[in-house]
Amino acid sequence: MLTGERVRLRALEPADSELMWRWYHDPEVGRWMDGSPPISLAQSEEKGENRPRNTFEEMLLGIETLAEEKLIGYLALGDTDFVHGEATLQSIAIGDRDHWGGGHATDALRVICRYAFEEIGLHRIMLWVVADNAAAVHVYKKVGFVEEGRRREAFRSRGTRHDFLMMGLLESELR
Repeated sequence: MLTGERVRLRALEPADSELMWRWYHDPEVGRWMDGSPPISLAQSEEKGENRPRNTFEEMLLGIETLAEEKLIGYLALGDTDFVHGEATLQSIAIGDRDHWGGGHATDALRVICRYAFEEIGLHRIMLWVVADNAAAVHVYKKVGFVEEGRRREAFRSRGTRHDFLMMGLLESELR
């Protein structure tokens, strides 16, 4: 397990499927994420049972509080390119609303970036984020990510178009 000051990152278990399913169906949790059609709890549980094993190339990890040992979110790092030494942060979410604004996402992001740089040997991590998702942009900048590009009106949520920001973090920029 990968441990920070507030959180531990761990492999997801099949028993986590119901909680993930509830977060997936919470409109506020998914506000800034690419949506998929609704799935049943049974489909979510089947997905959890058949989840691929984490590898250095693709990993989906749960975010668990150190204090309560409670699963509060998840993150995914993938598209790892060992030739160029980079990967993409594909998603990060604190699904448990009681833990929003508590620094857990920032800590989880630092933990996965440190792991990617120090243990996997990567040099750069990139991500796409909706420009109007102020909370996420704030967390990314706090950890050291910088804006590298923009895809105009590339995301639609609740009938409104938003820009996507491409952000990147080099190993030397991690804060």
